[in-house]
Amino acid sequence: MLPAAYQVPAAAVLIAGGFLACFLGYRLFKVVLAVFGFIVGALAASSVFGATDTAPMVIAALVGGIAGAALLLAAYFVGVALIGAGLGALLVNVIWTQVEGDPHPFVVILFSVAGALLATWLQRYVIILGTAFGGAWTLIVGALAVMGDAGPLRAAAQGDVWVAYPMNPAPGLGWLPWAWFAVGAFGTLVQMRWTGGDRGRVLKANKKKDGKEG
Repeated sequence: MLPAAYQVPAAAVLIAGGFLACFLGYRLFKVVLAVFGFIVGALAASSVFGATDTAPMVIAALVGGIAGAALLLAAYFVGVALIGAGLGALLVNVIWTQVEGDPHPFVVILFSVAGALLATWLQRYVIILGTAFGGAWTLIVGALAVMGDAGPLRAAAQGDVWVAYPMNPAPGLGWLPWAWFAVGAFGTLVQMRWTGGDRGRVLKANKKKDGKEG
């Protein structure tokens, strides 16, 4: 957990990263990978220290963030497969929480592999869906934190399940899955029609073609 003085800046980073991912994820895929790698690495590294170890915690967060960003950027070529695997794991958890609790690890692995294979076949759509819904959740968690609710950042740093699984919110936050779905769907629409659509790439390709012919 980050010290109180750093929670608002951290929430602002979550909001900015979530916005980029949700609405510009396909176009800025490398940037999104770096931002999310930094966030995950910083949270993981800072959770090693106690709340009173401010200096070591901040240093660990920076080092962990840089390492996380570098790791995801290095995995850029398999980034689509990782997103597909993550979506597969999320899907099986959503299904199982509505049926009988937590799924068997083998089922999670099976869905993750299936998601990774499907992602390589439908790259554009998987990137758009993954970044839109992943960014939407990050944006919501950051917005809650910046509005004065320290719970999301504390839960994220400590690995609480409701931050990792949007369909299993904390008590009193039953509206969160619906808000997540609405923002994610809107982000998907924005990317499909404008920021991540084929139209811009077709026009750019035609412009280059006309320039060569001229």
